[in-house]
Amino acid sequence: MNMRIFSSKFLVFALFLMSANLLQAQIKTPQPSPMSKVSQEVGLIKVEVEYSRPSSKGRKVFGDLVPFNELWRTGANAATKVTFGDDVRVAGNPVPKGTYALYSIPGEKEWTIVIYRNTSFWGTPGKEYKEEDVAAQFNVPVLSQREMVESFTISFNNLRNNGCDMELSWEYTKIVVPITVDTDAKVLADIKSQLDGPSANTYYGAARYYFEEKKDMNQALDWVSKAIEKGGEKFWILRLKAQILAELGRFRDAIDTANRSSELAKAENNADYPRMNDKSIAEWKKKI
Repeated sequence: MNMRIFSSKFLVFALFLMSANLLQAQIKTPQPSPMSKVSQEVGLIKVEVEYSRPSSKGRKVFGDLVPFNELWRTGANAATKVTFGDDVRVAGNPVPKGTYALYSIPGEKEWTIVIYRNTSFWGTPGKEYKEEDVAAQFNVPVLSQREMVESFTISFNNLRNNGCDMELSWEYTKIVVPITVDTDAKVLADIKSQLDGPSANTYYGAARYYFEEKKDMNQALDWVSKAIEKGGEKFWILRLKAQILAELGRFRDAIDTANRSSELAKAENNADYPRMNDKSIAEWKKKI
């Protein structure tokens, strides 16, 4: 092969490899509007916001960079998302637990805040905006702040047991969105639960474990009786009580309890428990 031709082909191949490597090598540069995620415990729930933070960079923000009276993604890039760990009220509006897009319509004297169910849009929904996807919409006043905020910031302040303020700050503008949570109901329910002691299911589970592991049957009987006392007669719990009574040699009581279990099971169209009870009763009758 002619050496000149070979050299030319080799040079082309080398240049191809270099071009491929350059394409694969991505130069990393800082994002102009970096992502941020802020999480806050509010009472007994968590509120999280995920958003991109644009900076003013010497530009006038509201009324220019961010136009008045137009739907804004409340940040940059993808729409800002807010997640409520439980049902809340936002500026008095009920909002169920879940993740939402946080849109806004900035104005000179007040903003309209929109809590939007569809979080799939890059920015605003545009022509695909649907009123039925609005979980809540309300107006909040524009507040002025003395110090310049260079980068758009969402934060949580004025934390209380039953709520907080979600604050949106940029340039010399601040928007306060009050969030309230029903901490009182949760705490009172927890207090009642703790003071009432273990639940019926807890007593049933403890009794069943003791029965299956052949531990203290008297203790198991006490627990299964408390399960019935707290939760009412259930055919599966009575079945367990009958088995425990049989383990204690109290066969007549076991038969009566098993019959009651079968009666309740038949009322709920359950055929399995009457069949199991009939088999056990036949065995227990032989031991009387």
